[in-house]
Amino acid sequence: MNERIALPGEPAARKSLRLRALSALFCLCLVLSGCFDADQPTYEPKYASEPPVHVTQYIFAPHPLMNPQKLAEVYGALLDLLNKRLAADHIQLKLETSLSYAAFNQKIAGRTVHFALPNPYQTLLAQDFGYAIFGKMSRDDDFRGIILLRKKSPITTIAGLKGASVSFPAPTALAATLLPELFLKEHGIDPAKDIVQSFVGTHDSAMLNVCLGVTDAACTWPIAWQTFQKERPDQAKNIEVRWKTPSLPNNGLIALSSVPAPVRDKVAQALFHIHESPEGRRILSMAGVERFEPADNATFAPVSGFLTRYNRTVRQLKGLNE
Repeated sequence: MNERIALPGEPAARKSLRLRALSALFCLCLVLSGCFDADQPTYEPKYASEPPVHVTQYIFAPHPLMNPQKLAEVYGALLDLLNKRLAADHIQLKLETSLSYAAFNQKIAGRTVHFALPNPYQTLLAQDFGYAIFGKMSRDDDFRGIILLRKKSPITTIAGLKGASVSFPAPTALAATLLPELFLKEHGIDPAKDIVQSFVGTHDSAMLNVCLGVTDAACTWPIAWQTFQKERPDQAKNIEVRWKTPSLPNNGLIALSSVPAPVRDKVAQALFHIHESPEGRRILSMAGVERFEPADNATFAPVSGFLTRYNRTVRQLKGLNE
């Protein structure tokens, strides 16, 4: 026998009706719930099809061949383009600039960068620290020293430089220092005795010194001079190139021995073909470079010959410690 439980003080019939209504409402909720469940997809956790690919980063360091801001701008754009080409191989190049030749030399001596763009003298020295030559800039005719004077300078001959003050970027700047020093020595001016040398840190500083009359002359190389003319036309118009030295093989490309050969080859190929796209040519033009090309030890043999003559004629170089 079914027995209903009545709440105290509530008539039995009324209580029975109330219970039947609640029961009906409960059943309706169950039905509606089932309908909504049928229309909603069942939640399933989502998993990545593959784990994220690891990208290996390598440091690329150009020597201070232009002012630090310009160097970061130009070579930053160059590396951005290279990284797009190297992405499929999970290789990424990170730019590291140097404020001076001395700072760059320390990085090579300390083996703290994986790839570098040194001048030809630094290129040869880097081999003693575990770096291998794999390429260079093209257009060797651009790699020479130039001597700038103010247009109204009374100095008209090389002999007239005797007693003059001359600004240079750094003692180890091959095109802008070593080549002009040998050129002067072979034309009767001893750099150590006949001129007052000022090593001012960068190519821009050397040229600004002669523009402002701080020095009588400045030594640099054609690419820095071309950039200076574009960026500082009001100052550049007051100076001019008076003498040019012979040329040598252009700046080198080197890789640390710890870099795997396949990685070095991928980076080399990306550099050697970057001029084939309009964007690549635009960036290279900003850097004053036509293209990069393969090179090895034999390519830089003329530099070794020059250094032998320089050491015998001008002074004994001390390597990356200068």
